[in-house]
Amino acid sequence: IAQILDSAVKQLQADGTLPDDITPAIMVERTRDREHGDFASNLALTLARPARSNPRDLAEKILAAIETGGHLERVEIAGPGFINFFLGPAAWHAVIGEILQLGKAFGRSDIGKGQHIQVEFVSANPTGPLHVGHGRGAAYGAAVADLLEAIGCQVHREYYVNDAGRQMDILAASVYLRYLDLCGETVPFPANGYQGDYVWDISATLHREHGDGLHHPVDAVFADLPPDAPAGGDKETHIDGVIARIRKLLGPQDYRRVFDAGLDAILHNIRQDLKEFGVEYDEWFSERSLTENHAVDQAIERLRQSGHTYEKNGALWFRSTDYGDEKDRVIVRDNGQTTYFASDIAYHMNKLERGYDRVIDIWGADHHGYVPRVKAALKALGDDPDKLDVLLVQFAVLYRSGEKVQMSTRSGEFVTLRELRREVGNDDARYFYVMRKCEQHMDFDLDLAKSQSNDNPVYYIQYAHARVKSLFR
Repeated sequence: IAQILDSAVKQLQADGTLPDDITPAIMVERTRDREHGDFASNLALTLARPARSNPRDLAEKILAAIETGGHLERVEIAGPGFINFFLGPAAWHAVIGEILQLGKAFGRSDIGKGQHIQVEFVSANPTGPLHVGHGRGAAYGAAVADLLEAIGCQVHREYYVNDAGRQMDILAASVYLRYLDLCGETVPFPANGYQGDYVWDISATLHREHGDGLHHPVDAVFADLPPDAPAGGDKETHIDGVIARIRKLLGPQDYRRVFDAGLDAILHNIRQDLKEFGVEYDEWFSERSLTENHAVDQAIERLRQSGHTYEKNGALWFRSTDYGDEKDRVIVRDNGQTTYFASDIAYHMNKLERGYDRVIDIWGADHHGYVPRVKAALKALGDDPDKLDVLLVQFAVLYRSGEKVQMSTRSGEFVTLRELRREVGNDDARYFYVMRKCEQHMDFDLDLAKSQSNDNPVYYIQYAHARVKSLFR
């Protein structure tokens, strides 16, 4: 239609109706009301002044220069000079031959051919089951990867497994304390521990496999520790003390047994949930491997050598403010332990070393402040930070019967992705998750997703699909 209008303008310029020295910006839009045609253009209104003409009179002249037929059934003028286009059946039928000719290649292209792109998404800490908030990142990340693949890119889908760090230690401590419950101890459970039923399940498996072989008296665990929050203390200091004591009592080998019991059970469920949700990965990348192969040490040393670190209060800091971050960041704590940020620097260094042309991270919106510091680290390492794109996804808010469903992973009160899928189905869940832009807040209405009516967009699509299949039969 834009080409037809351009030809009409050239014809009017040739006969002197329009000045030769104008190059109009031709806008064609879908109409809001099908009674006004399929498409409309305001070209006559935009050209009226340079043509020194009434917009509607100019629209009549443009109309006279347009040939109908073929895809165009008719063209009409509306209002002050809008030109409305009505498409004929040929416009819709023409695509059928293209579909039959191209088969599965229809709708795809090769504009991304030769590009190697990594998409990392979900990457939830394996400290509990995936819940409905994680589901949005899964559906969105899978869609991004599939669309990139549809334009010819070679896409590598990756899940970054946070199998190291403080949160995993808190999970291990939680599992061990529930294990002590099963050994007959009365345990004052920490306010900052993981309290879901899934922790009991892991502890029960641990007890079945080891009996009382890992048992230590509860008094030995909590003796002389800083008080917990309910007793007027600090929950963070208390749980750190609990972790350190359990490590000491169990020793490295048995502590790893407890740690891996939690990690393996939860990671197995995450893998299963995502696979059943239609989301599969090319690689599950272990954070722990970055420490074991000294990638974290190498990243820190590169920052040292390039003069982007300094020591303060016994800790090693990265000068991220040199690159626009709001404050400098600790990469090695005063106790010698590397931070989560240090692992993240090493991970992104590893990504670019693998030779990807572009790296896309899909994170929760609560990681907004994390983006500039990661890009700062890449620049300090001598890598190109523009190769990293970070897409932020707002968590979904779940509603049932008009009431907001409260969720907290720490307290164990949440609706799992598995429960959501069983209640509304994969199609509905994935469609609802990607109906809004990823950065927009999203209300997930369970009742609407389950309704069998035209108000439910998924049901409407499924109904249309069923009609199409019946036509083929």
